[in-house]
Amino acid sequence: MCIPPPNVTGSLHIGHALTVAIQDALVRWHRMRGDRVLWIPGSDHAGIATQAVVEKQLWKEQRVRRHELSREDFLRAAWQWKQEKGGEIYEQLCALGASLDWDRECFTMDAGSSAAVTEAFVRLYDSGLLYRSRQLVNWSCTLRSAISDIEVESRPLPGRTVLQLPDCPTPVTFGLLASVAFPVDGEPDTEIVVGTTRPETLPGDVAVAVHPDDPRYTHLHGRQLRHPLTGQLLPLITDTTVQPHVGTGAVKVTPAHSPADAEMGTRHGLIPLSVIAEDGTMTSLCGDWLQGLHRFVAREKIMCTLRERGLFRGLQEHPMVLPICSRSGDVVEHLLKSQWFIRCQEMGDRAAKAVESGALELWPSFHQKSWQHWFAHIGDWCVSRQLWWGHQIPAYRVVGENAEDDRKECWVVGRSEAEARAVAAKQTGRPEAELTLERDPDVLDTWFSSALFPFSALGWPRETPDLAHFYPLTLLETGSDLLMFWVGRMVMLGTQLTGQLPFSKVLLHSMVRDRQGRKMSKSLGNVLDPRDIISGQELQVLQAKLRDGNLDPGELAVAAAAQKKDFPYGIPECGTDALRFALCSHGILGGDLHLSVSEVLNYRHFCNKLWNALRFIRRALGDNFVPQPAEKVTPSSPMDAWILSRLAFAANECERGFLSRELSLVAHTLYHFWLHNLCDVYLEAVKPVLSSASCPPGPPQVLFSCADVGLRLLAPLMPFLAEELWQRLPPRQGGPLAPSICVAPYPSAHSLESWRQPELERCFSRVQEVVQALRMLRATYQLTKARPQVLLQCSDPGEQGLIQPFLEPLSVLSHCGAVGFLPPGAAAPSGWAVAPLGDTTKICMELQGLVDPQSQLSRLAARRQKLQKQLDDLLTRTVSEGCAERQRRISSLHLELSKLDQAASHLQRLMEEAPRAREL
Repeated sequence: MCIPPPNVTGSLHIGHALTVAIQDALVRWHRMRGDRVLWIPGSDHAGIATQAVVEKQLWKEQRVRRHELSREDFLRAAWQWKQEKGGEIYEQLCALGASLDWDRECFTMDAGSSAAVTEAFVRLYDSGLLYRSRQLVNWSCTLRSAISDIEVESRPLPGRTVLQLPDCPTPVTFGLLASVAFPVDGEPDTEIVVGTTRPETLPGDVAVAVHPDDPRYTHLHGRQLRHPLTGQLLPLITDTTVQPHVGTGAVKVTPAHSPADAEMGTRHGLIPLSVIAEDGTMTSLCGDWLQGLHRFVAREKIMCTLRERGLFRGLQEHPMVLPICSRSGDVVEHLLKSQWFIRCQEMGDRAAKAVESGALELWPSFHQKSWQHWFAHIGDWCVSRQLWWGHQIPAYRVVGENAEDDRKECWVVGRSEAEARAVAAKQTGRPEAELTLERDPDVLDTWFSSALFPFSALGWPRETPDLAHFYPLTLLETGSDLLMFWVGRMVMLGTQLTGQLPFSKVLLHSMVRDRQGRKMSKSLGNVLDPRDIISGQELQVLQAKLRDGNLDPGELAVAAAAQKKDFPYGIPECGTDALRFALCSHGILGGDLHLSVSEVLNYRHFCNKLWNALRFIRRALGDNFVPQPAEKVTPSSPMDAWILSRLAFAANECERGFLSRELSLVAHTLYHFWLHNLCDVYLEAVKPVLSSASCPPGPPQVLFSCADVGLRLLAPLMPFLAEELWQRLPPRQGGPLAPSICVAPYPSAHSLESWRQPELERCFSRVQEVVQALRMLRATYQLTKARPQVLLQCSDPGEQGLIQPFLEPLSVLSHCGAVGFLPPGAAAPSGWAVAPLGDTTKICMELQGLVDPQSQLSRLAARRQKLQKQLDDLLTRTVSEGCAERQRRISSLHLELSKLDQAASHLQRLMEEAPRAREL
């Protein structure tokens, strides 16, 4: 298993902590089962993000820009930054208890990864799957680089929206549709009006298109139109992709700046005009009046010109989706660039069929639909990036060979320049010594090397790793797209390059949101460093971290206010085990995970409960205790049999949870066993037995088995606490089973099957109902210290038989005195409270002499008045909540009022009987 390599520029947040908690739990479970496990750590070089951080640092410290340095000097600075700052992620992984194989730590720019990247590029090129072409790409004008689809954020706009964009001198308005007239040549009074949300691309228009069957334009087919800005003649073309019922039914065609228009242009043989440059300014093709202007400044100038010429036909609000670069916040442009592309259709078909056939399994299975849809619509992958930090593309241009047009340039690919030179000589027929090669300055998309991460980490291409039992996990931070980009790329490249599926299973977990359901975002101030939850953090430090970030003043103010509201007193220390357990306790295979620090703190209290329980167990066992092997432990009482049965059941549920990757089942099972079975019931029930001078040997052996097996069940989720407590247990005969709990055998359901007694558990569930009823009676009459006698009256002999073996623990757990049975049909003793428990059992509790009826009646009356007011308000008030919840509250109040009336009746009889008792 490999860790999804996090960006070296950042630090882990709670989403990463969830990934680590899941992976580490699975890894530890497999180790304890005796499996050979390899969990590989690593980080991603994060081309765009790292370059931006280093450039920012260079400007801050030296006041120099990247292009003022040589490429070698900049890369030297980047590597120095990586060595100094790139270790924070590993510190966080250690704090989270990640049991990674640190000797195999990988970085996507190290020598092994570089060799894999180069080999993959060459093999893909030689097989015809990688090619160079001039095509439209997603372009960030701020970054001056192509970006991947995953880095394009589709931001829906409801209508008119004003945005402040990077490098733009003024705010820009979007969500408006401008109507522009294209005059028909030769007919002064005839025009075709088109609508556009991108007026700045008008200089790049090469045609206007209508649907061939649109009757409004049939008479104009084949005519020429005058460009509203240049006056040049443009063809009116017909194309069935035009939607006649949208807008005016006529669209401008700009092949150099729109993917849809590019396809239309290719069908009609139109020559594209690139009017927006790499830096986001207008090119020389626009004319002197626009050249060099920022594209959105040019937009306003174009609009003014259209108005002056009388060709502007209106402006209206228009909902739209704006492509935003997630890295820079700038609007993404589609530009024609000569880049390297990978053909994905054939590889994508294989990836889709792998899931369809079951060769590759996705958990949960509902992701299969997204997987199939994405691969059904996959396009070629642009892998060129105009950066310096990254894997430089191993391709070389042969200088002087058909260099008059970049589309006819001669390019060769090689694992080294020498290999490329030999290829070039063979291709051109010229001697190697006469050739001049220039290496492509671009680097490869970061996703290319991260898609190769599992292979390069295991030694490919030097050796072909066996990936049959390998599977990655990934966090759906940005929805299923991230799944497709990382796992999908791994499947495509891995299958192509190694001839085998890179893995057979993929587990996909939920996205972590804050307790308000918001996505973790630095601008919202809700991104949490796991270490701040583990060790605790003061509010002042949390606020200082925000100030040290890259938020603008407005975002900083919002984030600081939100953080102060969420953590007015800072974050309390919760510990690693509590954080891991809280993360795993959620249903990771379902919807989003909403996590609050208070929830983690609750599990810290659970850890304290475990610590105290083990301290009690060790004290009860004593110094001379010698534990028996688990298979030799037999119960000496019904309570012993019950807790061992519950322990065997817990082992079975944990095994089922790990096999199905439902870690929430494991967490909930262990929480319930330790807290509600062992601590709240068994330990309390056996305290009198353990404290007696003649304590039988059974309970101590059972206690040890519960502690030993229970801690081993818990170890994958709570490794630190489990290890500490397990090491404190008495040594086993013949020495410890293992030097550490992390390599001790994980309890199997099969090995504990002899302890299972489901029927006994069912019987004791009835006993627990009696205990609960007795505790409620004690609370009703405020019997805090008194230990009243109890009589149970069962009309069903079988019911009495269920309870009979547990009379002593029933007395202890309900904090009552002796518990006995009242014959069926007999009247309860005078002065005793009587309460029904179902249809077959009555509970009689001694009250005479234990309560003051007068004071208790006053208290019950006050309580009844309060509840009656709540009920009246609920019945008369217009309630906004659901009918089911309202009815549930009404039923609950009626039941409690009934119990109060019954208690008052008992107390009233006590008062009436007291004078007669004194007279006698």
